Amino acid sequence: MSGGVKREYRSDLRSAQAEQTRRAVVDAASRLYVEHGYGGTTIDAVARAAGVSRKTVFTAVGGKLDLLKTALDWAVAGDDRPVALEDRSEMRALLALDDPVDLLAGWARILVDIDRRVGPLMTALEVAAGGDAEAAALIESSQHQRLEGARTVVRRLTALKALRPDLSRDTAVDIAWLASDAVLYDRLVRLRGWSHTRFETWLAQNLCWQLFDG
Repeated sequence: MSGGVKREYRSDLRSAQAEQTRRAVVDAASRLYVEHGYGGTTIDAVARAAGVSRKTVFTAVGGKLDLLKTALDWAVAGDDRPVALEDRSEMRALLALDDPVDLLAGWARILVDIDRRVGPLMTALEVAAGGDAEAAALIESSQHQRLEGARTVVRRLTALKALRPDLSRDTAVDIAWLASDAVLYDRLVRLRGWSHTRFETWLAQNLCWQLFDG
């Protein structure tokens, strides 16, 4: 084996180990934020749970807010690949559909899967935002991302000429934006005991009822 191949192998190995460490740190932080909240979670606790040093936590991800932001990003996407939700194959396939009912049913399915992963972390973030300006800014950023997602879906519905004639595009975006808020899932599933399937069906039907012509 040549020296160049050996160096490349060692580099790939170090990269894989760094990714594994990063996952372990973010996973540990996610669990602790859900169990103990933002204020009750320390960097030292994350390090212990991940089996790494305090310095490694900062090197791999960053401080407490960086950990929460990364955990939220991964929860929304469903994995740690650096690919935006709108660029993923599932979302591209959804936006290629010609049937608006199928489109909203598919979007509801994606939203509910996200809600299940994001809900507990959003609760931790909302509590943190009460006394932390950076956490409040993170919430604002999350709201903006949801708004862009709503605009993308409404843009496709508009292209399909599926929106109600008495509904402006801005209002349609607001309705879609509200539907994508994980708080709805939290209230109906966690607090009121709805099943995952019941909520997904309700969400899809409610979107159709509010957005469609006829």
